[in-house]
Amino acid sequence: MPNGVGGNYGTKAVPTYVTADAETAPLPKITIEEPPPPPPPPVKRSLLARLGDLPMRVIYRGVAGGLAVVAVAVVFFVTGWGKGEPTAARPAAAEPRATLPASSSGAVPSVSEEPSASGSALSVPSVPGSASEPSEVSAQGSASPVPTPVPTPTSGNSALVTAQADPRVPALPADRKLADFRGHGAATKGRVKDKRSGITFARFVKEWKLTKSSPFATRRTLPAAKGAGHRALLASCPVPIAVQEDLKDTAFLAARWTLNYHPAGSEITWTASQPIKAGEQKGWLLGYRVSYEAGGRKHVSNAAVALVEVPSAKPALVFITIPDAQKKRWADINTLMSSVRAL
Repeated sequence: MPNGVGGNYGTKAVPTYVTADAETAPLPKITIEEPPPPPPPPVKRSLLARLGDLPMRVIYRGVAGGLAVVAVAVVFFVTGWGKGEPTAARPAAAEPRATLPASSSGAVPSVSEEPSASGSALSVPSVPGSASEPSEVSAQGSASPVPTPVPTPTSGNSALVTAQADPRVPALPADRKLADFRGHGAATKGRVKDKRSGITFARFVKEWKLTKSSPFATRRTLPAAKGAGHRALLASCPVPIAVQEDLKDTAFLAARWTLNYHPAGSEITWTASQPIKAGEQKGWLLGYRVSYEAGGRKHVSNAAVALVEVPSAKPALVFITIPDAQKKRWADINTLMSSVRAL
C-alpha cells in the first residue's frame, strides 16, 4: 500500500552499508616472522691447541732446525771462529811466505820483525830501486799494502806546490841584493799612504800618472810605449794570494801572480832575493826579469815585489814592472823599494 511519499507501507528498507559488508571479501591475516638468532662467536683456541692440529712431521722438522741453529751458535761462541781467531778446535792455516821483488843485485832482502803497537804484525822493509811499497803481514798471513803517508795540503802549501811546479817560475836563488840600475830615479814629492794595505812609499810625480786603482789599493802607470807589449805599472794592495808560514814563500807566490800583468808566455828570471826592513816591520824583496815576445820580437821587463808584515791579516804588497822600451825608468825600481815603510 502506498504511503503517499513514493513508498509502500509494510516494506522495510535495507541499509546500504549492510549490503556492502555482505559483498566484501574478508582481509588476509598478516604474520611478521621473527629474525633468526645470530651465530655463536668462534671459540678462541690457544697457540698450543693450534700447533696440535699440525702434522707431526712438520713439528719434528721445526724442532730439528732450531736445535741445529743453536748448535752452530754454541760452536761459534766456544771456538771463536766468528772472530777469525784460530783455536784448538780450528787450527790456524800455515802462514804463507811473503814474496819480495829482487833488487838489482838479484838478492832478496829479509823480513825484519818489528813489533807494532799491538805486537801482532811484521814489518816488511822496502826494497831499494823497487817501485813496490812496504807491506804488513798479519797474523793470518794475508799481506796488505801500507800506503805511503801523504800530508793533507792546506790551501796555502797546496798553492806553493803548484807554483814550484810552474815551468815559468824557477826556484828561488840564494839571497842576493837588488842591483842598482843606471840613471836617476824619477822625481818624488811626498808619500803615498795606502791605509788599506798598511804601508807608505815615495810618491812619483810627472811621468807616473795616477789611474783607476781596482783591483789594487793604489795604482800608477807610465805612458804606453810603442812595441813594449805591456804598460809599466806600480801598484800596492794586501797580498792577493795564499799566505805561507815563511814570508819568502809568500813573496814567491806574489811574484808568480804578477805574471797576470805581463804578456802571455812570460817567464821569470830571478835577480834579487833579500830581507828588508820597512820601519818597525820586516819584509822580503824579490827582483826579477820577465822575458816575453811582442810583435814578433823578444822583450824584457825588469820588475820587483816587496812584502811587508803589517798588523792586519795579510802582508802588504808593493809591485813595480817596467818594460825595456822604457828602461831609462828602471832606476825607479830602486827609488821605490828603498822607500817602502809600514804605517
